[in-house]
Amino acid sequence: MTKIACIEDLQKLAKRRVPKMFYDYADSGSWTESTYRANETDLQQIKFRQRVALDVSQRSTEMTMLGEKVTMPVGLAPTGLTGMQHADGEILAARAAAEFGVPFTLSTMSICSIEDVAEHTDKPFWFQLYVMRDRDFVSRLVERARDANCSALMITLDLQILGQRHKDVHNGLSAPPKLTLKNMINMATKPGWCFGMLGTKRRAFRNIVGHVKGVQDMSSLAHWTNSQFDPSLSWDDVAAIRKQWGGELIIKGVLDAEDAKAAVNIGADAIIVSNHGGRQLDGAISAIAALPAIVDAVGNKTEVWMDSGIRSGQDVLRAIALGAKGTLIGRAFLYGLGARGQDGVRETLEIIHKELDVTMGLCGKSDLASIDDSILLR
Repeated sequence: MTKIACIEDLQKLAKRRVPKMFYDYADSGSWTESTYRANETDLQQIKFRQRVALDVSQRSTEMTMLGEKVTMPVGLAPTGLTGMQHADGEILAARAAAEFGVPFTLSTMSICSIEDVAEHTDKPFWFQLYVMRDRDFVSRLVERARDANCSALMITLDLQILGQRHKDVHNGLSAPPKLTLKNMINMATKPGWCFGMLGTKRRAFRNIVGHVKGVQDMSSLAHWTNSQFDPSLSWDDVAAIRKQWGGELIIKGVLDAEDAKAAVNIGADAIIVSNHGGRQLDGAISAIAALPAIVDAVGNKTEVWMDSGIRSGQDVLRAIALGAKGTLIGRAFLYGLGARGQDGVRETLEIIHKELDVTMGLCGKSDLASIDDSILLR
C-alpha cells in the first residue's frame, strides 16, 4: 500500500507490520467491546448541515488548549506500550506532534521514560499519571515530570480497577509481555519491527524499571504492577497531587456530570470526557453521548475535552460542535506509528487536519470559534 487516504489505510498497514499481541493491545476493548464500538458508531450517527454560498475562503483550524495555540484542537492521548508499536515510539510520536503543533502526552506505562522523551525532543510535553499504591513512587514521578519541564500533568482516574480485554488474555499480554512460542513465531513474520527493536535499548517500562525498590528488570515488574493499581483512590488524593504539582492539571476519565463537578472543585484546568477507549467498563455510555451533559454541568469553569472513538477530522468537528474545547486521539496515531513510525504519526495528523478543514468549510464555517451545534442536524 503506497497511497494513504484515511486512518483506516494506516490501520491496515499497522496490522501487517506490528506483532499481533501489540496490535491487538491497541485495537481492543473490554469484554464484548460494546462500548468500544459505540464510541465510533455514536459519532458517525451525528450528521452535519451542509451549507452553500457562504464565504469560506479564509479558513483556520487553530484553537488553544490550556492557553497554548494549537494547529488544531487535537492532542495525542497517553497510550501504554507505545514503544512496542514501533521502536522508540513515544519519542517519535512526541516529535511528530511537536512538528505539527499539537500536544503530546506521555503515559506512566510507556516504554520510553520521561527522561528519554525530554532528552530527544525540544518542546514541552504533558505527562499522564496513574496513581499507584506506592505513593512515594507517585510523588517521585511527579517530580520527574517537573524536572523534565512537562507543561501539564494529566491524572487518569478510570483505571483503578483493571478491565479485562479478552484479546490480551488470549495473546498472553501482560506486564511484562510473555514471549510464548506462538508470540515469537508471529514476531518473526514482522522483520521490520524486529530490526527496529534490536536497534534500541528501550524495551522495558522505563518509567518504572530502576525507579522502584525491588524492580530492577522486566522479570520483577509483573508482581509489582499487578499489585499497584489502587481502588481506594479518592478526590482527596487527587487534591494532594494537585497541590504537589502546582501547575496545569488535567483530569481524564470522566463520564458523569457529578464527577466533572468534583474535578472542577479540586481545581482541574481541563477535564477529558473519556471511557478509556472502551477498554474499561463495557456497557458504559459512549464519550460523545456523555459530552453534552458534562459541558452543561461545568460551563466555563474549566476546559472540557473529549477522547474515545475519534478516527477522523469529522469526529473532531462533531465533538467541538457539542461543546468540547479540545480532543485527544489514541488508536488513530498508534495506527500511524505502527505503520510508518514518525512519518505515520505525521500522516495521521495531516489526514485529520484536512478532514477537519474541509468539513468545516462545507458546513459554511471559517473558524472553530464559531462552531456550535447549529452545524448539526438535530
